[in-house]
Amino acid sequence: MLPLSDPEAAARAIALFARDRPLRAVLPTDDATAEVAARAAMLLGLPHNPPEAARAARRKDLMRARLRAAGVRAPRFRLVPCRPSPDDSALAALAGGQEYPCVLKPTFLAASRGVIRADDPAAFALAFRRIEALLRRDDVAGRGDDEALGHLLVEEYVAGEEVALEGLLRDGRLKVLALFDKPDPLEGPFFEETLYVTPSRRPPDEQRAIAAAVAGAARALGLRDGPVHAEARLDARGASIIEVAARSIGGLCARALRFGAGISLEELLIRHALGHDVETLEREHRAAGVMMLPIPRAGILVAVDGAAAARAVPGVEDLVVSATVGRPVEPLPEGHAYLGFLFARGDEPAAVEAALREAHRRLSIAIEPPEAQGRTA
Repeated sequence: MLPLSDPEAAARAIALFARDRPLRAVLPTDDATAEVAARAAMLLGLPHNPPEAARAARRKDLMRARLRAAGVRAPRFRLVPCRPSPDDSALAALAGGQEYPCVLKPTFLAASRGVIRADDPAAFALAFRRIEALLRRDDVAGRGDDEALGHLLVEEYVAGEEVALEGLLRDGRLKVLALFDKPDPLEGPFFEETLYVTPSRRPPDEQRAIAAAVAGAARALGLRDGPVHAEARLDARGASIIEVAARSIGGLCARALRFGAGISLEELLIRHALGHDVETLEREHRAAGVMMLPIPRAGILVAVDGAAAARAVPGVEDLVVSATVGRPVEPLPEGHAYLGFLFARGDEPAAVEAALREAHRRLSIAIEPPEAQGRTA
């Protein structure tokens, strides 16, 4: 088991492994492994991101500072301490000095976990305490260092529609693999993502501006090689960078992407890491999309019915229920997983979006409170 909470030690372990089993590439699979992969590849003399850049891409406070220093448009922010925990009067002072609306978030978690919008001082205090409690949980505490666990990021709320860009860096140059629209509004108080649809329906000049903003953000962070997953908000002033991660898209969402003659995103990234030329590989011409099935409430998952009806929707290619029946499920902001994933393809993005919505409508999700399970056991 690699000690992912200690990237240097994990990288040394990979380098030691490679003495007997030579490696030709080291790729990250998520935020927790991005810095580890960068350090291991550096030790092995393989193409890599600077470890400090990979760390900055994971740590939202470091990312914000680098983007601001480079003049990249991103939310205004401040870092506030949460360890030791402020008393109620100190917290009230923090909330009273804040501009609203704002967004509070941990500095190192992904997938919108612990991200909460606050519209006034009372909501600020409630969000602060809720994130504090989340950071005390064992599954979170093991992922962050003392500095990350000791602070929260508070940033301005940027209104506007959101997009996600999937890209690939080689020698610092960005190749756009896909630009996803997110048709469902992400306005808070929590920011659970649902629909991703590509190609984007944004105007071509706007798409080029988004790509340019992401490329500038990658340069500001110092990223040079490998996958990039970026999130941006769009308003009248253009693109505002919300996130640039040194990894590919999370969960099973990569299944929505195919390149060339049916090559998966994972295979494309492996080819790139091995030094193969992937410049000519473009995303398939058909529209594609994925719906991350939201968890409506906390409890014990009893059943997901209607799967056959959902799969029968024209355009729907697959339904994967990744949550386990009989096990607890938890929505955002504390949760970190989805019930599953729906995938669709079609001639137009609008048709893909409609197919995913209809398939989701046909599903029936049964969740019971834990105490109800105890009564029926």
